[in-house]
Amino acid sequence: MIARLTCLAILLLSSMALAQATGEAPKVCTGVGLSGFDYKEYQATEWPEEARRIEADVPSVARRGDRLRLAIDGGKSIELQDCLNGDGSYGYLYERFDDPGRFYVVRTPAYEDFYYTLVMRRTGRLFTVHGAPVWASDKTRFLTVACSLQPPRGTLSIFTPSGDGLATEAEVELPCATESCSARWDFESWISVACTPRDDTAKKGREFVLMRGRDGKWNRFGR
Repeated sequence: MIARLTCLAILLLSSMALAQATGEAPKVCTGVGLSGFDYKEYQATEWPEEARRIEADVPSVARRGDRLRLAIDGGKSIELQDCLNGDGSYGYLYERFDDPGRFYVVRTPAYEDFYYTLVMRRTGRLFTVHGAPVWASDKTRFLTVACSLQPPRGTLSIFTPSGDGLATEAEVELPCATESCSARWDFESWISVACTPRDDTAKKGREFVLMRGRDGKWNRFGR
């Protein structure tokens, strides 16, 4: 199949070229002002659904008002606090515990933004990603897809757990200004990416595959 692809392979950034992330401590809300979003509506719509997800992971996870408590190793816990501070407002919504990565996945809606916070069970350190983690079948690495108009994002990222942190193996630009893109693992070292034009979903957009070579570098083939 690869022999029939006419486009040249594009060498992508490898983990050797990107610094390993060590994570952050939980944020401290700097002041309180008018919320950047309707917090009462947020509570009414989001918290009941979150309560059902938390129930599956009691006693490791609990909510106390605007604080989400997560248990970490050593009998300790950390708290993530919603912040109502104008344009800096954000909230935390528990999604699930990720067994392969040993981290909590916490959805983090914010004023004119949206991302995920990964909380390491061993250390309590926080990592920000802009898409839900999707693991390869061998559970050695996961991808995220960030594809939005507002805020403008268009990146497929590949991460691998490294010690107490995460290493970025590759970051691939996506044409999200004009197309909506998705990605899937076909094999442990093979990712297929398909995009659809935003102004005509009946048409095909760009399609390509990413393959990981023996040197650990990811290469792109396709149009």
